[in-house]
Amino acid sequence: MRNTQVAAALTKLIRNGAAGHRWAAATVGSESAAPLQLATGEPVMAIGGFNGTDDAPTLAEFEHLATAGEIHYFVGASQASFGGGSGPAAQITAWVRAHFAAENVGGVSVYDLTRAH
Repeated sequence: MRNTQVAAALTKLIRNGAAGHRWAAATVGSESAAPLQLATGEPVMAIGGFNGTDDAPTLAEFEHLATAGEIHYFVGASQASFGGGSGPAAQITAWVRAHFAAENVGGVSVYDLTRAH
């Protein structure tokens, strides 16, 4: 069974940063998104469906949502998550890594999509 615990620091960050955003956070796969959404009570986008292999959203769609301020944080892979997925999910992960700085929060890489570098 996978660890579904979310670190208190990550829960607090997402919860406190949710106001004004359609999605408080996005992450690859619903298995990673569900614990975040349950812990925070805020909407979390599951990129690529259950395990990150579905073609939704596309990179272009995600870029548009991120640059429009609709998504606050991208939560990257941790030891308890699937990782970068494939297809569009992998492209989105690579785009985020190329344009935003990572911060370690509760053992996972978190990217603030409102602060491009």
